[in-house]
Amino acid sequence: MAVVPIYYGSFASVKWTKKNTPKQKISDTDSSSEEESSFESLSTEDAYMFPIFGSVVLFSLYLVFKLLDKEYVNYLVTGYFAFLGVIALTNVGVHIIKNGSGLRLDAYKFVLTKKSKEIYKGTFTVIHLVTLFVSLLLTAYYVVTKNWIASNIFGLAFAFNAIQMLSIDSFKTGMILLSGLFFYDIFWVFGTEVMVTVAKSFDAPIKVVWPKQWFGLLPDETLQFTMLGLGDIVIPGIYVALCLRFDHSLYLKKNPNAKKYSSFPTPYFNTCFTAYILGLITTIVIMHTFKAAQPALLYLSPACILSVLVTGIVKNQLKEVFNYTAEDSEEQKKKKDSVKKMVSSDSEKDDGQTKQKKTRKTEVSDNIDVVGASGGAHTTEEEDYVEVSTSSLSSGKKKKKKSSKKKTG
Repeated sequence: MAVVPIYYGSFASVKWTKKNTPKQKISDTDSSSEEESSFESLSTEDAYMFPIFGSVVLFSLYLVFKLLDKEYVNYLVTGYFAFLGVIALTNVGVHIIKNGSGLRLDAYKFVLTKKSKEIYKGTFTVIHLVTLFVSLLLTAYYVVTKNWIASNIFGLAFAFNAIQMLSIDSFKTGMILLSGLFFYDIFWVFGTEVMVTVAKSFDAPIKVVWPKQWFGLLPDETLQFTMLGLGDIVIPGIYVALCLRFDHSLYLKKNPNAKKYSSFPTPYFNTCFTAYILGLITTIVIMHTFKAAQPALLYLSPACILSVLVTGIVKNQLKEVFNYTAEDSEEQKKKKDSVKKMVSSDSEKDDGQTKQKKTRKTEVSDNIDVVGASGGAHTTEEEDYVEVSTSSLSSGKKKKKKSSKKKTG
């Protein structure tokens, strides 16, 4: 259950450069809505503060369960996660249907405005409506029964969405994050009872569980479960996804004209993903051997960090590993967008100026025609000659020079 959201969430986090064709610009399909989804990036400062904020939240939950009635607290938690679960399941359902069937339907667009100011805009299709209905049914079933399979489905959906939408800006940030949570997990699991107490008391899909014993239970016995927190899936998962995006960037550097969604080599992803699986197996084996809860990040953090370092040394790309930053590409995109906006605004100004010049030229030519027509009515007349310069047009002033000529005969 842990490897499924990491694998598919990592590939869902890879973004290809958008190349619009004339047909794509004309037709509004639901594929455009996927490209515009928002993503959050964790910086180095966030990585340093993450264990601190995590400790505050964890200890606060521990106090809540110690001081208040667990039943009422879990009612509130169930309502909160039921709302989030509908959104998460809908997103996962849409992703599965689109990638499994290849359906691309026309999208409905809606815009929320206030005093002609755009507040929010979004798109949806019939697929979204169908998956939303199924998600509501599954959520109602989970709220009523608290079935462990339904709870696992919600947990996996949360993990997939987190890995898809959260990103680490660099390997340095990822290593700091994993190192900080390495000590965080050891302290709260081995040093105190806080982590285990919150995990057992928190009746919400923040973990995936599995029965310890399927058969041979007495009628009075209830199922006992082993559990794995979503943090042990999501935190290493976003690091594994970073490895896949790094493989993708190396591929695009060598193949700048590569087709969209073409396959590419994934050495860093394969190594880190394998290291995560081995670290998770080690955690489970030690947990069952010593019959005690184990902090999974004690084994997962070193496995993921060392896998990337060893791969970089073997491939002689350690410099590229530490120089890779996801924010650089985003900043370059922003710069390109700003340049495009400047160019478009300049072109609009130029078009406006050319239109003004054309109107002024037509006005000048009309004046010349009027003067010429009035001059032909007299036997002795004055002909007007108008000189129009570029500077006079821009200032809006017209300079006229008159010279009299006597016509003979």
